[in-house]
Amino acid sequence: MDDNARYEAVRSRDQRFDGVFFTCVLSTGIYCRPSCPARTPRRENVRFRPSAAAAQAAGFRACRRCRPDAVPGSAEWNVRADAVGRAMRMIADGVVDREGVAGLARRLGYSTRQVQRQLTAELGASAVALARAQRAHTARVLLQTTGLPVTEIAFASGFSSVRQFNDTIREIYARTPRELRREPAARTTPAGAGAPAAARAVSPAAGAPGRVGLRLAYRGPCAVREIFGFLARRAVAGIEEITGEPGSRTYRRTLRLPHGWGVTEVDERTSPGGGWLDCRLALSDLRDLTTAVQRTRRLFDLDADPWAVTERLAADPVLGPLAAARPGLRSPGAADPEELAVRAVLGQQVTVSAARTLAGILVTAHGTPLPRPDGGLTHLFPEPGALAGASLGGLPVPASRRAALRGLCAALADGSVVLEPGACRDEAERALLALRGIGPWTAGYIRMRALGDPDVFLPGDAGVRHALPAVGAGPAADAAWRPWRSYAVHHLWNAAAGPAGPPPAAAPAGTVTTVPVTAAAVTAGPPAPKEPRP
Repeated sequence: MDDNARYEAVRSRDQRFDGVFFTCVLSTGIYCRPSCPARTPRRENVRFRPSAAAAQAAGFRACRRCRPDAVPGSAEWNVRADAVGRAMRMIADGVVDREGVAGLARRLGYSTRQVQRQLTAELGASAVALARAQRAHTARVLLQTTGLPVTEIAFASGFSSVRQFNDTIREIYARTPRELRREPAARTTPAGAGAPAAARAVSPAAGAPGRVGLRLAYRGPCAVREIFGFLARRAVAGIEEITGEPGSRTYRRTLRLPHGWGVTEVDERTSPGGGWLDCRLALSDLRDLTTAVQRTRRLFDLDADPWAVTERLAADPVLGPLAAARPGLRSPGAADPEELAVRAVLGQQVTVSAARTLAGILVTAHGTPLPRPDGGLTHLFPEPGALAGASLGGLPVPASRRAALRGLCAALADGSVVLEPGACRDEAERALLALRGIGPWTAGYIRMRALGDPDVFLPGDAGVRHALPAVGAGPAADAAWRPWRSYAVHHLWNAAAGPAGPPPAAAPAGTVTTVPVTAAAVTAGPPAPKEPRP
C-alpha cells in the first residue's frame, strides 16, 4: 500500500485501516486515525506513520476528536511470527515496562541492538517509544476513570518519575495531567467519529480505587453472541461465570497478573453504533491495568481484522455461505495461556461439560483463593508449579491423564514449554508434542487459543471431521483458507452445531451449569485418542 492509497483511505474515512497506519498533519501538528471525522487535510500536508509511537516521536500530538492513540491493535501482529510480531505482542503485555528492553530482547533471543533496529525499521519507533505510547494511553485512562492522585497514576502507568509522566502527557496530549482529567469523558470520541477508544471511561462512577471502567474497541463486525456462547459453554466454576440472558449477558473471570490479581467483566450488550464492548476491571494493583486489558482483548479476539478474514473465506465456495451467515466470527484466545494448556489436557476424551467440571474440581482443590469472593468468583486458577508436584488423586481421570498433566505443568514451570505472549509458536508446538500424553490436536488447540495463532487447522477434531463432508469440503480444503484457518475451524464448529439462529436459553443469572463427572464420562471419548473435543 503506497501513500496515495493511504490518502484515499483517509478521504473515505475507511475504518478498516484504523491501527494499520496513522495520518500526520503538518499544518496542525496532530496525528489521526484514517477514519477521523475532521476535515480531510490537503495531500501535501499529510505524512503517514506505521504506529502511534512513530507519530509521537516525530513530534505530532494525538487528535482530540478521534483518539488515534487508542485504536484497536493491528491484526498484523497476531498473524506474524517473526521477531517484530513477537516483540509487539510482548510490548502490549507490558514486558518492557516490567523488564526493560533488555528483558524483551532476552525473551526474543536477540541482542538489544537487533531488537531496536528491527522495530525502528518497521514501525519507525524503538521499543522504548512503543512502550511509552502505551504508558501514556494507560495514564489517560486512569486520569479520566479513577479518582487516584496524579502522582499515584504516574507510577501505576509505568512511568519511572512524576517529571517524566508530566512531560510525556504534555507532549502527547498538549495538556497537563490535571487538564486532561477535567476534560469531559464524552469528548473522547464524539458520535459518528468512527471506532471508539480501545479503553475509555464508561462513567465517572467506575472510578473507585482499583476499579476502572473501559470500552474495548474492535474493528468491523463482531459476532458477540457466538463469542459469549463459546465462553459460556466452557466457563469453569470458581474462576469464571456468565450472568444474564442471551443478548445481555456478562462474562466475568479472575486474572493472575504480574503484580497481583484482578477480575475482568465484559458485557455482551453492544452500543447502538457498535464498535466496542463495555468492560470493568477490579485490580489489586493498578500497575497491571495494561496487562489486564490486553489479556481481556486476546480472550475476545478484539484485535482481529474481520474484513481481511471475510475477504479470504467468503471467496471460497465452501466457507462463503458460512462466513456470510456469521459475519465477524472471532477465534477466542486465552486470558491465561498456561491455564488454557492445562484445561486442554483435562478435556481429552471427554465432553466439553465434563472437561469444565474437571477443571472446577482442580480449581477447588489447588487454586489460590481470592482474599474475598466476588460473586461466583472465588479462586485463581492453579499455578503450574503447584500442580507439577501434586498427586491429583481427587481428579476422576485415568492415571495416564494425571501423569500427562503433571508432565505439562512441570514443563511450564521450568520453562521447557513457553506459552507467553510473543512466544515462538513453532517452538512451543514442538515442545508440547515432545511431552507424553499430548498429541497433534491438543498441541494445535493450545497453539490456536493460548498463542493466538490465526492459522491453525485441526483435521483430527471430531467436529471438523463431521462438518467437512456436511458442507461439501474435502480433506485438503484448508489450503485455500490460509492464513485464517483458525476462523475456518470456528465456522466449521458452528456449522456442525447447526444453522445460525436465536441463542439457546441461558442459565439463571449468577450461575454456571456444571455436569457431574462419572467414570464413564471420563474414560469414553471420540475415536482419536488423547485429543480433546472443541
